[in-house]
Amino acid sequence: MENARFSISEKGMIRILVRDIRIPYTAPIDEALSRAVKKVCSAFPKSKRPTVGESALFKVSVDARKRSDILRVCTCLVSVRCTEEEARTACSRQSGLSILTEEPLPIPQGNKKMEKRPLIVGFGPAGMFCALLLAESGFCPIIVERGDDIEARAEAVRRFYQTKILDTDSNIQFGAGGAGTFSDGKLMTRISDPKCTWVLNMFVRFGAPADILVQAKPHIGTDVLLKVVANIRDYLKTLGCEFYFRETMQRICTSTTPSGEVHAEAIGTANGEIPCGALILALGHSARDTYRMLYNRGFLLQPKPFSVGVRIEHTQASMNIAAYGDAAQYTAACGARGKEILLPPAEYAVSYRENKQQADGRGVYSFCMCPGGEVMAAASEEGGVVVNGMSRSARDAVNANAALAVSVRCEDYGNTPMGAIEYQRALEQRAYVAGGGDYRAPAQTVGDFLDGRSGSAYASVKPSYMEGFVCMTDLRGILPGFVSALLADGIRHFDKQLPGFAARDAILTGVETRTSAPVRILRDDLYLARGSDNIYPIGEGAGYAGGITSAAVDGLNAALRILSVYCP
Repeated sequence: MENARFSISEKGMIRILVRDIRIPYTAPIDEALSRAVKKVCSAFPKSKRPTVGESALFKVSVDARKRSDILRVCTCLVSVRCTEEEARTACSRQSGLSILTEEPLPIPQGNKKMEKRPLIVGFGPAGMFCALLLAESGFCPIIVERGDDIEARAEAVRRFYQTKILDTDSNIQFGAGGAGTFSDGKLMTRISDPKCTWVLNMFVRFGAPADILVQAKPHIGTDVLLKVVANIRDYLKTLGCEFYFRETMQRICTSTTPSGEVHAEAIGTANGEIPCGALILALGHSARDTYRMLYNRGFLLQPKPFSVGVRIEHTQASMNIAAYGDAAQYTAACGARGKEILLPPAEYAVSYRENKQQADGRGVYSFCMCPGGEVMAAASEEGGVVVNGMSRSARDAVNANAALAVSVRCEDYGNTPMGAIEYQRALEQRAYVAGGGDYRAPAQTVGDFLDGRSGSAYASVKPSYMEGFVCMTDLRGILPGFVSALLADGIRHFDKQLPGFAARDAILTGVETRTSAPVRILRDDLYLARGSDNIYPIGEGAGYAGGITSAAVDGLNAALRILSVYCP
């Protein structure tokens, strides 16, 4: 269970992190390593210069804020032979230096016997990583997933694209790997939990490229994620885990403890009951029927703010020029070849608040930006159109896309859990009708949207949704008025930061409604659902994470709670 990352180190060596080494983007990484070694050595007195061992790149990012001076920003790892006290003194003398300490993930051991096996509902990141930790700790969890196994799920998505017949149980939202499998595979997160490193190491262990360990904004891509999910599934099977795919939890069979708490005994499905010693609810954010079942059973669900909007598409080449200026010629989308490819496809993150003077002013922001990607048909219910973004590992498609999402407050939908879901659903159904009723997505050029008119055909930017399976229409007729108004303000504002963002032939495709879970399943500090003694709501669908890595960490934290109570 130890971290694999940078584990090779000679006995007696101290590993020092050297931050903020800036080199021209055209310079070799060896230049950063050389500067890092010099910086470390200069922090020690001349009479006590340590013996230097290995040096390695720890993190790297691109700083393109000045297009005339694009830099690589590196954090390097330098091993030196000295005492820990000498290393700490040196780090205190020189800014940007610190000792790297990476502890193995501590595994608690409870003493309460779990009479039945733990059962995990959902095999997205939260369920997957919860299962990994439980299985490697001697438990053999049962995993129930409403969608298909990963190979069959990929086939179901392909079949939907070909036939336009939606499988409501296996699609972009449901199935092995969770909704994030058909995305850009971003692993960047805002949480600072050290278990993020453990998550990255597990991805590498099961087939992700090792460079995600050093990327400041790591991503995997759908094509690689499919293989990683399959490898994790196969490994869990060798540990005795049991999988039930295409099996939907329809009810929870419970008893009441002497202290009045709800205790899950089993779950009920169309094929019978499956007993459990602990029930982990690793639901996805689109499990609307399950939310309703829990709500009707008396579980405490809390409505929460979320966001809705559209996907915006530009050519990746135009975004490279906007971000890098003349240096864009050194990206793949702008014609560079071989060793000339020095810069990654440009990414962006933009946000705008309508009233900066008021803390409650609505915001519009980019979300899940996919360089060199495509807009996906992400519906999970018949009669609704939903869009999402996806990139493959190479990020080499013609277009760049991102969600432009506007804040929706609880009072906008009546401040009830089911009201939140119905708000999303109503937008999706309106998009379905506006698109023509066959999962064709409503789309509009940015120029027409800003002018308040519709009808123009798309020009140089071709919609990537189902290879252009769109209906050019007026998105203002679908979206709430405040969403349309703030989208327009945001696009104009973002154009000042990224020239060309408001290009008239850029494409808007709707609607994006699944940015996050619209409700939260309330739990206590022990990760237990309020009023229960063995039910654990976790991950993005439970309202406690936002993205692959944070959901995986939430799954790990729940597993650690279970391990602190139970023995296998």
